[in-house]
Amino acid sequence: MSAAQILVVEDNDFVRMQIVRFLKDAGHETVEAKDGHEALGLMSANIAAAVVDVRMEPMGGLDFIRAVRGRDLETPVILVTGDQTTDLLEQAAKWGVGAVLIKPVVKDRLIKAIERVLVTRGT
Repeated sequence: MSAAQILVVEDNDFVRMQIVRFLKDAGHETVEAKDGHEALGLMSANIAAAVVDVRMEPMGGLDFIRAVRGRDLETPVILVTGDQTTDLLEQAAKWGVGAVLIKPVVKDRLIKAIERVLVTRGT
């Protein structure tokens, strides 16, 4: 599988750096953003997938996904969260989220989720 460019959107610097390190160790290129607004400015056709925190201010993960889908972009999204609620899972399913990972993010689960969404997308 060729290196894919993955957008990592996480407001916690430590968590973002950890996710970036996991992705780079797996051979992927990364682009980083601290919130949904910054991430929207970085969205392009070159982004193969996005790993997005659910709870961020001023724009959280679900708002980011709605904005991306509003632009008719089908970029695969993996959500990361500290709490897994039924409502979150319903929203994730509604917006076509590829996976929901619970923090702390486990490297193997992250890489498997990325590989799955990239294969689904045909990247």
